[in-house]
Amino acid sequence: MYAIPLGEDGAELRPLEPWQAEEFLTHMDRGREFIGRYIPLADAVSDLESARAFLQGYADKAAADAGRIYGIWTDGKLVGGVLFRTMDINQGTAEAGCWLEPSAVGKGLVTRATRVIIDWAVEERGIHRVEWIAAAANEGSIAVARRLGMTKDGVLRESYLRRGEWQNREIWSVLAPEWRAARKPS
Repeated sequence: MYAIPLGEDGAELRPLEPWQAEEFLTHMDRGREFIGRYIPLADAVSDLESARAFLQGYADKAAADAGRIYGIWTDGKLVGGVLFRTMDINQGTAEAGCWLEPSAVGKGLVTRATRVIIDWAVEERGIHRVEWIAAAANEGSIAVARRLGMTKDGVLRESYLRRGEWQNREIWSVLAPEWRAARKPS
């Protein structure tokens, strides 16, 4: 297994795999309510079987080159993650996403981790457009999109039913030429 350092604070990005289901579930239990405010991950992973199935789904996506999931570890503890929920290599598109437990918020972990995976997707897999879809009320996720240099493409009004309430979602994106231009040293 490999780990990619995310900075001098010791945070690491690693693949998140089915054999880590117990650790993933423990992490989800620590942050369930916080994570579940905006994304269904917290509801989808409720026991060891569902945690393993969720991670196996991403292992299958990785094998088909259709998605990826990575964990973020600090001090040896899984505290969040980033993923490509979808990847379409033929079309050159991918949708990135994230989650964190409360103890990891405000440290720049998601921004740093997402930079790593977008670099990989653009430079290694030829992805042309990376999308970021966030609940309009999720200020933290929208702030990440801004820090990544993404452009707000629009708002999908009441397009998502979350825990019985209709949510607006914002679509953000970055194109490969924009990503490369922003990453060049000045």
